[in-house]
Amino acid sequence: MIALALLAGCASTGVPPNGASPFAPSGVPAGEASVDGLIVGHRLMAAGEYELALKAYLRSAAQHGTSVDVLSALGSVNLRLGRLGQAETLLRRAVEKDETFAPAWNNLGVILMETGEIAEAARVFRVAFALDSGETAEIRDNLRLALAKMENPAYHAGNNDTFALVRRGSGDYLLLSAP
Repeated sequence: MIALALLAGCASTGVPPNGASPFAPSGVPAGEASVDGLIVGHRLMAAGEYELALKAYLRSAAQHGTSVDVLSALGSVNLRLGRLGQAETLLRRAVEKDETFAPAWNNLGVILMETGEIAEAARVFRVAFALDSGETAEIRDNLRLALAKMENPAYHAGNNDTFALVRRGSGDYLLLSAP
């Protein structure tokens, strides 16, 4: 009988001890409780989850509109997914929206290199380099590779023949060019 009384005292009533609801909160989180789709997308890109990153960027576009950051992110993820035409269109829209946004210029240059438009890519990398004041190593390296390929179309740097996508904030994405 005493054992039953002790076990009854241990039984869960279904209500959390602090009186909070055991169910997920309803409604749309506001302010600091919500996470920006761009931040989530950047983290998913870094983890190699490109389809999920695309969804996060699209959610950010729906919430905040098509800012230069959103257009550039959408262009970059489409490039990673092999959708070069869509990526080029989005990145051209990004540089039209903000002509001073160096990461969008750089990423547009990467697409142009991938599609064989070496001369235009070199021009675009020069713009990115000038806007960035040569501070970003990835942009500097992309320009160097584009100029080398423009001077010698047969140029192939072996394993060093990579182009780097860049984004606003910390981090970068490397795109390996096909030999």
